[in-house]
Parts: sequence; structure tokens; C-alpha cells
Amino acid sequence: MFTDLLGQHDAHVHVIEQALGVRIGVNGSTLRISGEHPEQALAGKVLSELYEIVKQGHSIYPGDVEYSVRILRADGNVDLKDIFLDTIYISAHKRVIAPKSVNQKRYIDAIRAHDIVFGIGPAGTGKTYLAMAMALAALMKNQVTRMVLCRPAVEAGERLGFLPGDLAEKVNPYLRPLYDALHDMVDFDRARRMLERGTIEVAPLAFMRGRTLNDSFIILDEAQNTTSEQMKMFLTRLGYSSKAVITGDITQIDLPSGKLSGLKEARTVLARTPGISFVYFDERDVVRHRLVQAVITAYEAASEGRLEAAPDNGIKPAKE
Repeated sequence: MFTDLLGQHDAHVHVIEQALGVRIGVNGSTLRISGEHPEQALAGKVLSELYEIVKQGHSIYPGDVEYSVRILRADGNVDLKDIFLDTIYISAHKRVIAPKSVNQKRYIDAIRAHDIVFGIGPAGTGKTYLAMAMALAALMKNQVTRMVLCRPAVEAGERLGFLPGDLAEKVNPYLRPLYDALHDMVDFDRARRMLERGTIEVAPLAFMRGRTLNDSFIILDEAQNTTSEQMKMFLTRLGYSSKAVITGDITQIDLPSGKLSGLKEARTVLARTPGISFVYFDERDVVRHRLVQAVITAYEAASEGRLEAAPDNGIKPAKE
């Protein structure tokens, strides 16, 4: 159990050392932490809380250790067990899908408690992935009879006409990310059978018009690219015993100039509507490669005029 805390070849220890600038000596089942007091105390708290998680039989990985440092650095009062032990779904690869940040925990709690939830934030924060895990869990528990995944094809614009095939084949490339996430959670053959039976449906937003979706878990991805009319149309598809989760990043709107994003408008129009919840993510919730968080932070700083001059690393740009 103690070796599970340390990780293979003490990998978890090295993550904490690098993140906090401390030294952790391992002597049998004893750890000795040295460094500046705040970082030393934080390293001790991270290790202590992760050990409690390991004792519950939960596996941890270097990424979990990195998220733990990030969470406790932001708020030392957070109990990591409340986050990491909240199992949403176990994927086809036997991997446990669970929240990795405070906002992700708020997100899944909001989905449990509300019938319409908006998840708004940058790429890589788990908005769509966690919503799909919640939808699959609801499907497996017979809480709903089908799962509907849709996206606007606004990114394509008139370019759809230049793609080969019928309309369904033209929009399929824009639905590919949803298929990828689905196949990451459900083995390929099972996913194919569910798609063939209509238990899981993946469709462009335009195909939702005129429908009423009862006993369904519906996810609208890339909602920043909906128009005001499309967003209203989607939200009014909700039938009895259904849930809808709407995800998007308002910093990556691909609508034509002058078109109001339905997601941005919904933040204002529906902010005080009972039964609807808005959960906001930021760079601290990124669960992709660590550089994704750095990229998001850098672009935010640039947009706000806070970008510092790059240090001289001795490399001169090539002449054009």
C-alpha cells in the first residue's frame, strides 16, 4: 500500500518534488520532507491525503498527484477523498472516471441535481468527457433509455458543400470528437451495437429541430458555435425525465462576425432560472498535457495585455 503511494520508481514523489521544490527522502515506510516551510507543509498534506485515498483501494497515477498539488495549493481545506473517490463510470479499459478538480466535482454534482447544466471553460477541462461519462452511467443504470450527443456544424460553414457524400457524411468529421470520447469509454463492438439500435445517437444540431426527447440524456458540445435561435431550439427539445448538458468555450467562437453566440446569450438570459446550473472552468481544471494549461494561461495573459516579454534564450528567429 505504501509503495502505491510512492508510485513506480518513486514517480509520485518526484512529481511532488518538482512541483513544490522540496526534497523527499524515502527510508522504508518513512518519508522525510525538507524545503521551505509552506511548500514542505503542502507536500506533507498532499502525501497524507493521497495515502488515505490509496487505503480505500483507489489507484493513483502521476497525473493525479499533479492535480492534487494544484488543488491543495489553491485551497488547503479541500478533502481530496471527496473528489477522487467520487466514481462516475468505469470505462471499457477498466479505468475509473472521476473528477480531478474542485470545479469538475461541482460540475458532476450539478448534473446530478439539475436537469439543465451549462459547463463553460477552455479546452481540456473535461466538460464533454465528464458529461458523457455521466450520460453512460445513467444509461447503464436505466435512468434514461437513450443518450443523444450533438454538435453544431457551424465551423464548416459553406465548406460543407465541398465535402464528398450526403449530408450525414458531410457533417460526420465534425462529430468525430464525440465518437472518439465514446469509444474511449465503451468498447468498439458494444458502442457500434448501441449506435445501431439508437440507444446512443450522435447527430448534428440541425437534426434536432422538431423533436421532443423524453427519457434521454442529451449533450450539446461546442455550444459557443450555436446561434441564439439554435440554442433556444435545442433547450426546448427537452422532454419528460430528461437531462441536458451544454458545453462550450466562449473564447473560441467560430460564428460569422456579427452573429451572437447562443451560449454567451444563455449566460445572461438563463442565469437566474431555477433548475438550470452554470459551472465555470479555468486553466486550473485542465486535465490534458501540463503544457495545455500553460498555453491557456499565456493566451489569456496576451488577451488582457499582461504578457511579459520573452526571456532571451540565445536563439534568434530565422530570417524570412
